[in-house]
Amino acid sequence: MSVRELSDKIRKRDRRRTHVRKTIVGTAEKPRMTVFRSNLHLYVQVIDDTLGHTLASVSTMEQQFRSLRATVQTGGVLGEEIGKRLLEKGITQVVFDRNGYKYHGIVKAIADGARKAGIKF
Repeated sequence: MSVRELSDKIRKRDRRRTHVRKTIVGTAEKPRMTVFRSNLHLYVQVIDDTLGHTLASVSTMEQQFRSLRATVQTGGVLGEEIGKRLLEKGITQVVFDRNGYKYHGIVKAIADGARKAGIKF
């Protein structure tokens, strides 16, 4: 991939991200669940935008998920784990922020895993 192609890819993702974030705002009752993918790791955070606080998070950087890599199966596992952590805190509904990524593959697996744990979008 050339430098120009990479910069176009990043620019397109930034444009999608700003378009989605215009309408998505997390509150205390319905916080925002955001996803970040790197080449090696996955990160999921649940954020209350009114206070600017992270309510819960999970990533493949944590000790128990260290051996997992960024795959669809790992996305499902992380989705279920963030769902469990949210239910422990009494949060049952979230707004899903795909962070400019297309809604398929790993991003979809995270959302499906959270739904399987009992979180409503």
